[in-house]
Amino acid sequence: MTGVGRFSVALCLGLFWLRLFGITAGYHRYFSHRAFKTSRAFQLVLAVLGCAATQKGPLWWASHHRRHHAFSDQPGDTHSPREGFWWAHQGWIFDARSDETEVARIPDLMAWPELVWLDRWHVVVPLALAAACFALDGLPGLVVGFCLSTTLLWHATYTINSLSHRFGSQRYATGDDSRNNLWLALLTLGEGWHNNHHHYMASARQGFYWWEIDPTYLVLRALAAIGVVWDLRE
Repeated sequence: MTGVGRFSVALCLGLFWLRLFGITAGYHRYFSHRAFKTSRAFQLVLAVLGCAATQKGPLWWASHHRRHHAFSDQPGDTHSPREGFWWAHQGWIFDARSDETEVARIPDLMAWPELVWLDRWHVVVPLALAAACFALDGLPGLVVGFCLSTTLLWHATYTINSLSHRFGSQRYATGDDSRNNLWLALLTLGEGWHNNHHHYMASARQGFYWWEIDPTYLVLRALAAIGVVWDLRE
């Protein structure tokens, strides 16, 4: 007996999808690209959800992502597969040059003191979540609910840096190696329509056609319908 029951598995999957939304809608489409507007309170909710994914703080994430778009697949890109698959997938994170938050790229985000604090103390959120998983479900909750779902979440996110600059189709001549990939879109709540995104990075919608499934955008539309977010850029 492993002690891993249905609740542990449900916790793992639930935290995977919830925190992935924090990355796709929060860290990526909102903080990095300002693709929609929201209240200061929900902005903080998105920042906390993103921090819970254990991918550092919102300012760090957004600054490096903006650098990626500024130099996509060229010298200066944070994580281009032209430097090697492993580098793009995960290696760049362990490089000392990636440690700092490039504040010059995010003056719009530096205006919020709560975001600055959260970026500095980002580790508090995942530690609190890990403790909550242990309190709810003991060791299986910690190992499966938190640790396993976090590892899966890391690699799902990393595929957009690595695989979607290698495999798929290019609708637009964006001058880089970005690709549209259905399977990566399904895995990452719509982020796999990466060539679309590099063509128009400010869009809240990355699946441009009805058959390009973009769950993050659908959730944002639902949130817009009840007034939580607004001014979605199409």
